Amino acid sequence: MMSTADAERSSSDDASVSEGSSRGPTLSKDDTFHILQNERRRRVLQYLSEADGAVDMRDIAEQVAAWEHGTTVQQLTSDQRQRVYIALYQSHLPKLADFGLITYNRSRGVVERTPLADQISWYLDGDETSERPRPVSSHDKWVRYYVGATLLSLLLIGVIWIDLVPSTVLSNVGLGLVITLVYAAVTVAMAVDDGP
Repeated sequence: MMSTADAERSSSDDASVSEGSSRGPTLSKDDTFHILQNERRRRVLQYLSEADGAVDMRDIAEQVAAWEHGTTVQQLTSDQRQRVYIALYQSHLPKLADFGLITYNRSRGVVERTPLADQISWYLDGDETSERPRPVSSHDKWVRYYVGATLLSLLLIGVIWIDLVPSTVLSNVGLGLVITLVYAAVTVAMAVDDGP
């Protein structure tokens, strides 16, 4: 029997996925945090973010159980697999499907991530379950480019300073122009990459 609180939550679940102006459905902050408050749901989303297409539910349950027990799928006991499988089957996968983050064919045991899951994927990047290296942020990427430009500039200055390149080939003004063009190129590339 459904309690009043469950009924209210169920009706708000239906309204939790709203249409964005031009980007399709969106999740509210409250719903996003509600979904991500459970570690198993986070692990399911992490697993699906690394999968291509539809995935068998048993594969998800096994990997989530392995992460929970700090072991490999091959070393799991049947009890460990079963506990996670039941929780995913009865609770977590239906909830993720209700919020539109996955499609879940319960009878076939097939799960697939939807584009809506992209809205919360960045919350998962720092999750302890991730076995892949954390993606380089846009800020980190551009810091690296500017460090590279600085090192290239210092190398050019050093080459001119110790006379490896005659000053007739590259004058001080020419050196300043090359260094300015290097920084201008990185800055323009960053502006284009960040886009409107």
